[in-house]
Amino acid sequence: MRLNKLGNRRALYSRILVSMTLCVSLTFLASTIIYYNYYIGVEKTQAFRSDLSNLTQTSKEVVNMNEAAQSLSFQIYRNSTISKIVLYDKPDIYDVTAAMSELGNYLSSMPYIESIYVYNPKSTRLYIASSHGQNGVFTERELVDKGILDIMNHYEEYKPFTPIPRVYSNGAKENDLVRAYTFLCYDAIGWDRSINSAVIVNISAPWINKEINTPADSASDTFILSDNGSFLSGNSLEQQELAPEEALWVNQRIKGDTEGYFIGSFAGVNSLISYTAPDALSWQYVRITPYDVITRQTDSIRNATLLIAALILVGGVGLSWITSRTLYLPISRIVKEMNILESEKRDSMFTIRQNTMRDLILGLKPLQSIQQMEKLRQLGIHFTFNDDYRLILLRIDNYRELRDERSSYLLAYKFAIMNIASEICGQTYRVETVDMNDDGILVLLNIIDPSEYTDTGLIETLLRQLQQACSDYLKISLTLTYSHIDRNAQQLHQLYKQVRDASNHRLFYGHGCIISAQSISALQNHTYHYPTDKEKRLADALMCGKVEEAMEHFSSIIRETQGYPFHTVQLAVSRLSVTIKEIISTVQKRNRLHGDGTLTLPALDSIETIDELESAFFALFSEMREQLSEKKNAKQHDLIRLINQKIEDNYREPNLSLNQIADELDMSPIYISRLYKQQTLNSIVDVILEVRMREVCSLLENTDLPVTVIAERCGFTSSSYLHRMFKRSFGTTPSDYRRAKNA
Repeated sequence: MRLNKLGNRRALYSRILVSMTLCVSLTFLASTIIYYNYYIGVEKTQAFRSDLSNLTQTSKEVVNMNEAAQSLSFQIYRNSTISKIVLYDKPDIYDVTAAMSELGNYLSSMPYIESIYVYNPKSTRLYIASSHGQNGVFTERELVDKGILDIMNHYEEYKPFTPIPRVYSNGAKENDLVRAYTFLCYDAIGWDRSINSAVIVNISAPWINKEINTPADSASDTFILSDNGSFLSGNSLEQQELAPEEALWVNQRIKGDTEGYFIGSFAGVNSLISYTAPDALSWQYVRITPYDVITRQTDSIRNATLLIAALILVGGVGLSWITSRTLYLPISRIVKEMNILESEKRDSMFTIRQNTMRDLILGLKPLQSIQQMEKLRQLGIHFTFNDDYRLILLRIDNYRELRDERSSYLLAYKFAIMNIASEICGQTYRVETVDMNDDGILVLLNIIDPSEYTDTGLIETLLRQLQQACSDYLKISLTLTYSHIDRNAQQLHQLYKQVRDASNHRLFYGHGCIISAQSISALQNHTYHYPTDKEKRLADALMCGKVEEAMEHFSSIIRETQGYPFHTVQLAVSRLSVTIKEIISTVQKRNRLHGDGTLTLPALDSIETIDELESAFFALFSEMREQLSEKKNAKQHDLIRLINQKIEDNYREPNLSLNQIADELDMSPIYISRLYKQQTLNSIVDVILEVRMREVCSLLENTDLPVTVIAERCGFTSSSYLHRMFKRSFGTTPSDYRRAKNA
């Protein structure tokens, strides 16, 4: 009791310290979040106001410059000196000089003007006053600024006296690209919708945009949204390529709207986007600043606050832990030792319970007294053997593979299966599970619902759920066998034995089957007669090398035992094993095969299904056939080599023939002729003639012997026969062949 009080005090003390630390840290965090959001809002508003003021001033400059350009254009048109080059088809040189001087005066008096063009389509001349690049009178072909011609050819696409932002070349050797706002003022349109005359004023864009031009070290970018929807860079006046997302917010949120700002993505960067309302020219100005630049200072304050809160939290928790450990260290040691003892007791209790239940099931310690029942209750076994119960045997399919591949996790798998079985069956029954130290786990169920005596659907439904759960969670297949309902504790061992024997019929039903032990027990009444006639046919087929036929007989004999008790299957397999072993021994002796241990008979206790049994024996049959085939091929190869050797040794004898060779080998001429033809694709007679002809050619080339002598030495009965065979083989006579070789 005292220990409990000390433990409670320690826990209370720790909770107080930790709670205070958490309160302080959470207060810091909450205040940081509130202030951060507030400061972010303030910074965004200030940045927007600054951008709006700057952009509005630029808008006013552009509008004022538009009025100035319009006024200048009207002055040029009204100037009597300049009007001569505007209206006359062929002004004289004096008029041109005076007009160009006037244009120069206008240009020098207004520093923001980049250049002035006067265009008279009747004279096909452009009069240019410029501070840089082309300056003077030029034809359309000589003009460097081709863009102005395109503008005049499509003048109807532009509003009158509206600045046209563009970048063009002025023909200067250095810095020939000019960024300018072009103002087009043209005379009345003729009947063919063409311009009679035009005055073009190019105002320097850097002069107008000096307020919006961002410094080189600034992260902000300024853009112009013109009246025709073009999105231009404020520095370069070039068209800005927009991503689909960017084009969407330009059209939906900026175009035609009053001034404002929002947070959006530009060029893949989260940014603050500020924009003005449309001005008198229907232009809008947009300033885009990366969001992290705006929030940089606020982020540093937030990070510092979070760091302080984290340090307070870590320090407070650490101080609480150290203080609690120092004050209550002895109690901690006692509790730790008690936990260890409790854990050891819990682990050993599970082992004791499993061993006790296993001894009862195997009949090693039958349940015969009340004292034994009391001992079971002390161990936590509340299963009542005097009430109705049934047994379920769970056998793990492919157990050997699981044991070999996951031997270190095998007990964990079994424990998981036991837990799944208890969870699923525990909703309907009182459950006890036992590991039988092999591939089986036995589940004992106390029957609670009397209706289950006649209804087997419930138990089979639960077993299917159990199979499915083990397959889903553990990737393990189970074969399940359930017994009939009993209530005699003395029959526990016999009931388990019945279930175990019935589960062996997995051999025929396959993996994942559900077997009723009671239906298998009914097979005891069937009488089995071993099919000796099929066994004889099996033996004859194996002796003759007819493996497929032997497989059919073996499969027929084994599968006929499905309707009988499992010991019948064992006896049949044992007898077949003895018969097959004798056949293998006989075949090896007859064919002089050396038994190297590869032809081994499979054991029934290592096989789980009929397909595995048949595959094992069929592999044995096939291996025996391969050994016989290899032996047969070796014999045939030796026979071919022996025949070739006899031909090489005896080709000089005139009597050498197929029959003579067959007589010497004591074999049938037809057999060796067919065999030789199959193996070499040549007949023996042709090979004899080929060897003789090869020797004839050698003697004709290297000796001066007469043809008659050569025919005698090479086994030909006469020189005329040699001439005939030589003529057929080489298309010439032996004499001509010799002369051709010696020529």
